[in-house]
Amino acid sequence: MAADLKKSGGHPHPNPVTITIEVAEAAGAATNTTTESVAGPAAPVPATSSDPTTDPTKSSSSSTSAPDEQVYPKGLKLVLIIASLCLAVFLVALDQTIIAPALGAITQEYGTVKDIGWYGAAYLLSTTCLQPTYGNLYRMFSVKFVYLCAIFLFEIGSLVCAVAPTSTAFIVGRAVAGMGTAGMFSGGVVILSYTLPLRIRPMAFGLIGAMWGIASVAGPLLGGAFTDSKATWRWCFYVNLPIGGVAMIAIFVFLHINREDNPMGLTVLERVKKLDLVGTAVLIPAIIMLLLALQWGGAEYAWGNSRIIGLFVGAGVMGLMFVGIQKWKGDRGTIPPRLYRNRNVVCAMFFAFFFGAGFFSLVYYLSLYFQAIKGDSAVKAGIKLLPMLISVVITSVTTGGLITVVGYYNPFILPCMVLFSVGAGMITTLGINSPLREWFGYQVIAGLGIGVGFQTGVLVVQNTVSLEWIPIATACVQFHQSIGGAIFIAVAQSVFQNGLSAGVKRNAPGIPPEIFINSGASQVRPILTQMGREDLIEPVLEAYLEGLRHSYYITVACACCAFVVACGLDWKKIQRKRGGKKEGDGNNEEAGEQKVLADEEAGGVENKPTTAVSANASEEVKPGGVEEGEGLKVLNG
Repeated sequence: MAADLKKSGGHPHPNPVTITIEVAEAAGAATNTTTESVAGPAAPVPATSSDPTTDPTKSSSSSTSAPDEQVYPKGLKLVLIIASLCLAVFLVALDQTIIAPALGAITQEYGTVKDIGWYGAAYLLSTTCLQPTYGNLYRMFSVKFVYLCAIFLFEIGSLVCAVAPTSTAFIVGRAVAGMGTAGMFSGGVVILSYTLPLRIRPMAFGLIGAMWGIASVAGPLLGGAFTDSKATWRWCFYVNLPIGGVAMIAIFVFLHINREDNPMGLTVLERVKKLDLVGTAVLIPAIIMLLLALQWGGAEYAWGNSRIIGLFVGAGVMGLMFVGIQKWKGDRGTIPPRLYRNRNVVCAMFFAFFFGAGFFSLVYYLSLYFQAIKGDSAVKAGIKLLPMLISVVITSVTTGGLITVVGYYNPFILPCMVLFSVGAGMITTLGINSPLREWFGYQVIAGLGIGVGFQTGVLVVQNTVSLEWIPIATACVQFHQSIGGAIFIAVAQSVFQNGLSAGVKRNAPGIPPEIFINSGASQVRPILTQMGREDLIEPVLEAYLEGLRHSYYITVACACCAFVVACGLDWKKIQRKRGGKKEGDGNNEEAGEQKVLADEEAGGVENKPTTAVSANASEEVKPGGVEEGEGLKVLNG
């Protein structure tokens, strides 16, 4: 690279210095000239969201034409890395789907259905609150170490669920498992970012989505088999222990991230202090209060009750505090405000929000239709969920490959969200005597739409932000998906109980609705038979179905919202080539980043602004994780 440094005006240091960088192409056919004004100590260079050279969510034209400098693992090593990631994803997906056919037995053993919403909400709550924090952990610490810790936490939570003597203990176990899950999926995406070029990541995401789908197929079957056997539903969680152990061993042995984890030489305590612990501490109670208000409103207490009002007010106040903290923290925050300045990233996050809200609500309450309304066993209910889950696998694999070939994700996202909306809408029409062609066909339509949703958000941000911002951007997308699921599972629980209660009062006067609310989903017929009121079985089932329909309406609305948000995504071709760090190359853009960040830690940025220059052939300027106004760095697109 040839560079000319020209001081304009001959003024001393405090005045601006013009640096002209001429980058010669390898073939010598073209020369690009970039001019920057680097201020002296009295005037640090501000980073503004409107300037693409200072915004990690804005790519320059060079990003699509830069040579693919990254040296990625190949052959057997790559296969083993992807296989270990697939095993970890299989573990997470199995845990989320294996519980569905076991819900009837779990509620029967604990003697209540009032907590059924919390079995999912507690899991998603802890997942939601910690996902942004994991994004920062993956930036500051060893990706491999953090990922293994996440799996270990998940294993502990599974063990607690397996031995839980009460419903409360079970909820605690689900929350602990969620703490581990928070870092497992986003961590897998981060690992793929360092092991695969961007142009073929959609195919890998499709493979992981297929693994999710395979686990989704196996989950209900295993859950039903365990529940209806002497092993009992508790083996739905014991089974996670050996699978998780194998995943941890495989990742420990085969995974190696070629990245400097601590370029500034900070101690563990110093790096922990850089985490937004205050923001996380404010976010957790805000979400808990919001979920409690949604869970209890109209069921435990009237919506106008002082408890519900107080919870909503508390959630709002804590939420505003969290927003203020993020504004204060800037790029060091749990959810950096910078990400909300890019339309594509915003659309990806809110797409994930509505998709998660619709999908998780549907999975939890569709199983109850087969157990409560159709009177099926747990195994049979699991088998009857297969049409949707197999469709998810087919769509995930197919769209992953097609996106890789075509280079655009929009032509697949939009029609799939239409299918999701239509399929969910048709599920709301299911009745007590609906034939196989209806409940089978409606699930297939919904499943074909759902398959593309899991990879959409992460694929969009990977094609939008720079490499070093992928961990936090991916974590924020997963955060929105989880918060959507957590909130709307609680909402679905509330509307389900309200619909069931109103239906029982109307169809079976004199029968307390609490009898069915506080019993297992499969106990409607046995309870009425024991009471000698077989004549009320169909009216009560109609009331139960009314409550379920209300929860399905939530899915329809969320699927439609996901479609609307997806319409806002740019039609941006997936980059075929993207520069990156060569293995063993210390004289690259990451070395420049380390210099800027090291100066920042020592206070040097304030006294001596630094512009780090990449030695690669194509360059663009991005902030790369430094605070706004504290410095710039150059990296490949």
